[in-house]
Amino acid sequence: MIHCVLIIGGYGNFGSFISRTLAKESNIQVVIAGRSLEKATYFVSTLEAANKAEAVMLDISADFASELSSINPSIVIHTSGPFQNQGYDVAKACIAQGAHYIDLADGRAFVEGIVALDTKAKSNNVLVISGASSVPCLTSALVDYYQKEFEELESLDYGITTAQKTARGLATTAAILSYTGKRFETQVSGSRKFIHGWQGLRARKYKNLGWRLLGNCDIPDLSLFPTRYPTLKTIRFYAGLEIPFIHCALWGLSWMVRIGVVKRLEKAAPALLRLSFLFDFLGSDKSAFHMTLAGKGKNGEEKAISFELLAQSGDGPYIPCMPAILMAKKIASDSFLERGAHPCIGFITRDEYLSALSELDISWESY
Repeated sequence: MIHCVLIIGGYGNFGSFISRTLAKESNIQVVIAGRSLEKATYFVSTLEAANKAEAVMLDISADFASELSSINPSIVIHTSGPFQNQGYDVAKACIAQGAHYIDLADGRAFVEGIVALDTKAKSNNVLVISGASSVPCLTSALVDYYQKEFEELESLDYGITTAQKTARGLATTAAILSYTGKRFETQVSGSRKFIHGWQGLRARKYKNLGWRLLGNCDIPDLSLFPTRYPTLKTIRFYAGLEIPFIHCALWGLSWMVRIGVVKRLEKAAPALLRLSFLFDFLGSDKSAFHMTLAGKGKNGEEKAISFELLAQSGDGPYIPCMPAILMAKKIASDSFLERGAHPCIGFITRDEYLSALSELDISWESY
């Protein structure tokens, strides 16, 4: 059976990689959707597709339910962020249509709240997955894999540093700016603590990359992990930009938001994105991810495990695309029976995720 997969934002930074990968599957037909029919049509002409790909003009803020009904897909992949200020209209329309739904959301409240659709999704026999991205999918897969080596897992310290010379779009920029300087909760030493986005400035030396600056980042894990891993006392997640000057400039802007001089930075996303490209000559195409897990070992000793991933050749942005690709393949296999609405946790193993990255210029190690 051939499954029709509608990819919203299918010609964008993340959507294009997902589209190109899924188009090669013999049991999948991709429909590329976006607000520009011209861009969608051109992108379709460049695809190597096992089944004829189609292009449609689609605006999720317009009459989405009607458009969805006319396309009648089996699976919908929603890549059109930022999700921080979106509701669940797209997911609800997919449930009503009887289409499985997958999104790449990294908005904390958005991903955590998707369970509100669980009953309706089950009653309509569909699977709704939110946060099919690096967080919380890859991060939870790593914790699930390594926690068996601990008697008690107590701490997670992890983060992402992005390459300057890499594909980046307006939605991702707006998502970062949405929490820059804003207060949010995490867990530190067993207590809930308020921290501020892009503050907590620190430096980390990556084994195969060198020093990078990092700052506080708000992600779904900070809400989801204390329940999934109840022995955790501390969860700290950071993100960073390659060029110190740009990272520190955003750190400075975070203080402007924190003290109330600037209310919202998202409105400046287009200008700041254009400005960032002027500094590409100072950067590289290397991104990295790290996670350090710490706690008590099987014999009660203090134990720590570190995992580092290095992405080169500008392949870093493809990492968050993999969960949507893997989930779509699982659903299209007609053997994946899970239904309901869930954050993307527990559906993809560490080995499945890393295997999907093996054809890219990405390497990893644990120690």
